[in-house]
Amino acid sequence: MAEMPFVDTDIEDEFIMHATSEINIKKKRKRTTGRELEEGSERKKKKKQYQPNYFISLPITNPEITSSIQAVQDAIIQKDQRLSKAMVRSGSLHVTMLVMHLSNEKEISVAVGALSDSKDFVDDLLKGKTVDLSFQGIDHFKNEVGFVKLAENDHTTILTEIAETMRKIFQEKGILAGEKRAFKPHLTFMKLSKSTQLRKQVKKIDSSLYEDFKSHYFGDEILHRLDLCSMLKKKQPNGYYYCESSIVFGEKHTAEPDDAELVSLSKRLVENAVLKAVQQYLEETQNKTRQTDGSPVKTEEAASGSKNESDGDNSK
Repeated sequence: MAEMPFVDTDIEDEFIMHATSEINIKKKRKRTTGRELEEGSERKKKKKQYQPNYFISLPITNPEITSSIQAVQDAIIQKDQRLSKAMVRSGSLHVTMLVMHLSNEKEISVAVGALSDSKDFVDDLLKGKTVDLSFQGIDHFKNEVGFVKLAENDHTTILTEIAETMRKIFQEKGILAGEKRAFKPHLTFMKLSKSTQLRKQVKKIDSSLYEDFKSHYFGDEILHRLDLCSMLKKKQPNGYYYCESSIVFGEKHTAEPDDAELVSLSKRLVENAVLKAVQQYLEETQNKTRQTDGSPVKTEEAASGSKNESDGDNSK
């Protein structure tokens, strides 16, 4: 069965959970007037209207990390088969930098521009330095989301500064991104919200299922790209999210061309092929026209040939 495109609409839930996981205050019910009920309804409607549907993703591409996470997932599933539905595919692994709501194509275009503008600011912030993110240990949000932690060091501090810088740039463009929630970068590999049926069966994830990996070192990821991704649009064949735009940092580690270079090369090849075909068509058309008009080219050649023969006879 094909993967439904709506299964990751809860990315923003992960963003919220860490800010509220330690707060569990039961509010007392009180009587409300009709006006208060109406205002509450409007607030709920507005909140639903602006539910995040896009996010800035830092993709995880290091095979060491993805294979280590796969090992953890396999170990958990062996102990509880039901949780197979909660696992995040290796192609979808990422760190969420910002979440936002984009209502239409115009707002998506503005967000693409904001992401592009962010590159210069981030480059100035990095000053040529490499951001090396180290992933070690496992934690959870309310026993509903399992994630790999980032080791706290100067590099994670820079990552936080990047997220804050981008948030300000997007807000200056009129896009509410990230709001004022505390930024806690993490790598989610398991979440109950991936399956409605699963949530009915499993209320909490038993942390003992991944006890052996709580201090495990998963590997390092070099910050090389940030993507503007959709939570709702159909994912790519490799499992990664639909990407509207990207910015790339640092030098390429291989001689292989990137996507932008391949697209540019393809366009040049197509343009050259079209130009060559047009030139060939024009030449053929001109030749046909000359033949229709009495083949002036061949007539001139024949006349020239007759003259040469005459000159040859005279010289004998």
